[in-house]
Amino acid sequence: MKQHIARKRFGQNFLTDQQVLNDIISCINPKKGESMVEIGPGLAAMTRLLLEGLDQLHVVELDRDLVARLKKGFDPQRLIIHEGDALQFDFATLPVAEGKKLRIVGNLPYNISSPLLFHLATYAEQVEDQHFMLQKEVVERMVAEPGGKEYGRLSVMLQWRYHMELMFIVPPTAFDPPPKVDSAIVRMIPKKEKLPCELEKLEQVVTKAFSQRRKTIRNCLSGMFTEQQLQEVGIDPQLRAEAIPLEHYVALANLL
Repeated sequence: MKQHIARKRFGQNFLTDQQVLNDIISCINPKKGESMVEIGPGLAAMTRLLLEGLDQLHVVELDRDLVARLKKGFDPQRLIIHEGDALQFDFATLPVAEGKKLRIVGNLPYNISSPLLFHLATYAEQVEDQHFMLQKEVVERMVAEPGGKEYGRLSVMLQWRYHMELMFIVPPTAFDPPPKVDSAIVRMIPKKEKLPCELEKLEQVVTKAFSQRRKTIRNCLSGMFTEQQLQEVGIDPQLRAEAIPLEHYVALANLL
């Protein structure tokens, strides 16, 4: 089969390091009877290893050339290919065994990682867990604690829905072509009980709070909340958005 040239517009960097692949499979630990989908299988390096542990695997792939390669290389009964954009894909349509939930894995294209994470968050209640390779900087923002410059909208919105953990770092040399940045594996487990509030309200508060990071929270949220309201939910109005924990943002969302 002729060599596939990685396409910049699809953000393609193919994982080739066998040790890294083995480490990722150990993290995911695929088992017979599980329902799993891989986003962006690419040249199928991880796909083959996943199928060793699974009865069947669903994949979502946008690149037509790669879809053609996958069709030639795998038994269609075992590898179910969905051609299309993961950002538009309805993950709720995938079949899941009785009493089981969907497991989602993938080496996510860096150019669409944040919108894709938010798209996937809408399916959190139907998902068992997610394991993704992402730009290290994105994973650090996802798992960041309040108080640091990495903590922001992505941290708050995803931590409301998931328990998240940075598993390990992957160097650029593990890929072909090598990206210009380090990557990291993140594990995301949907919370069984998230703090009660409306998603839209939380999104509204958090987006406004982080819209001008250098300003105090009082100034960022003026017009939305009074200084007294901020104090009532335990927020010091002089603090910046990055110093405020998730539960206080939830309290503000419930005030709206």
